[in-house]
Amino acid sequence: MSNKKQVHTMRQAIRWGDMDAFGHVNNTVYFRYMESGRIAFLEQAAGDLEIEGEGPVIVTAYCNFIRQLKYPGEIEIRTFAGPAGRSSFEVTHEIRMVDADGNADVVAAEGGGKVVWIDFAAEKSVPLPARVREMLPVG
Repeated sequence: MSNKKQVHTMRQAIRWGDMDAFGHVNNTVYFRYMESGRIAFLEQAAGDLEIEGEGPVIVTAYCNFIRQLKYPGEIEIRTFAGPAGRSSFEVTHEIRMVDADGNADVVAAEGGGKVVWIDFAAEKSVPLPARVREMLPVG
């Protein structure tokens, strides 16, 4: 994750409803986990995510599945951000399994995407707010 800065870490429980018929966390839920990390970071950086009709949208998303997650369990979501462009930045996540000792050493998935700040009414990109830009690494 070159030129990326770790900007947020959070833990959450794996819920029973996260699993599918095969007995492991459904692949779509990994995107929800990453969303939780991304939104928590953005709320930390920008406060209310709707700033006078502006806010973040994700325009690309990907996930590399490394290990299965199962209920019961806990995960740690580490969020990393890349340098700011005019209106966007890259965000990546590591979803890690938390073991019985509270360590999060095993990566279960890696993923991310591109966040673009937009004017919702105009449906066009706008410059990133200064308080978000300040949380990102310098390019």
